[in-house]
Amino acid sequence: MADMSVKFKDLTFKNPVIMASGTFGFGREYNEVYDISKLGGVSSKGLTLNSKPGNEGIRVWETPSGMINSVGLENPGVQGFIDHELPFFKDLDLVRIANVGGGCIDDYVTGVELLNDKEIDIIELNISCPNVKAGGMAFGIKSEVAREVVRDVRAICKKPLVIKLSPNAEDVVAMAKVCEEEGADGVSLVNTFQALAIDIKNRKPVFKNVYAGLSGPAIKPIALRMVHQVCKNVEIPVFGMGGITKAEDAIEFIMAGATCIQVGTANFMNPRAGLEIVDGIEAFMEREGIKSLDEIRGII
Repeated sequence: MADMSVKFKDLTFKNPVIMASGTFGFGREYNEVYDISKLGGVSSKGLTLNSKPGNEGIRVWETPSGMINSVGLENPGVQGFIDHELPFFKDLDLVRIANVGGGCIDDYVTGVELLNDKEIDIIELNISCPNVKAGGMAFGIKSEVAREVVRDVRAICKKPLVIKLSPNAEDVVAMAKVCEEEGADGVSLVNTFQALAIDIKNRKPVFKNVYAGLSGPAIKPIALRMVHQVCKNVEIPVFGMGGITKAEDAIEFIMAGATCIQVGTANFMNPRAGLEIVDGIEAFMEREGIKSLDEIRGII
């Protein structure tokens, strides 16, 4: 039997397949489609300190081989998650990841402090959020801005800390190195690419915020390149994502060096995508005589 398990700090993933934040809710709905305990992990809907209603207007727009979203981090807030979603989330038989965002460093710190003693396994810090106290530029664009938020959160975070990186960063490799230097236990990448859609009939942008986040198969080759570059330049584990829709995609990311992979947009295309990717990786390993993922991880 192929061993699909993955070690991360003191945790063991059953397999390397994690459902990406914002594409799987808190797992409740997908658990009605299949037994999600067969997955390696789930990253929660992005949580902000206070609840958010999300963006107005059109939120999702299909593109060739992908989708653009402007959901706007609609979520119940950290306390709302603790009160209403955690009772289900904490009992999942997989690695439970809480994805946390914020509009300022204090938001990140307070949110993580609230989660420190709760039944979750990993904090995934979304630094693609705009810094409302510094003109709206995302924390994840400039490395030295990211350094400050990672340092402050690391100082109080009791859980393993993974930083989710934006492909829109000035230098994603430098960004990953900064996260490593400031004590992050891992990085996950890539988040969505900034994109634009235009309604030519009405001669205006599709989204009220004009720009929104592109994901899906269209970004996979670029995401794979970025994951490979980061894996070659840091010692901490990398969770790779970006356009993964089938087992072969996941195996590419692992060969590029990813410790685990995350599946996002594919969940909207095929609600059973996660399970099919798990089964596909196992079938590939058995077909190729691969006993452990360590045999192929980072071989490129």
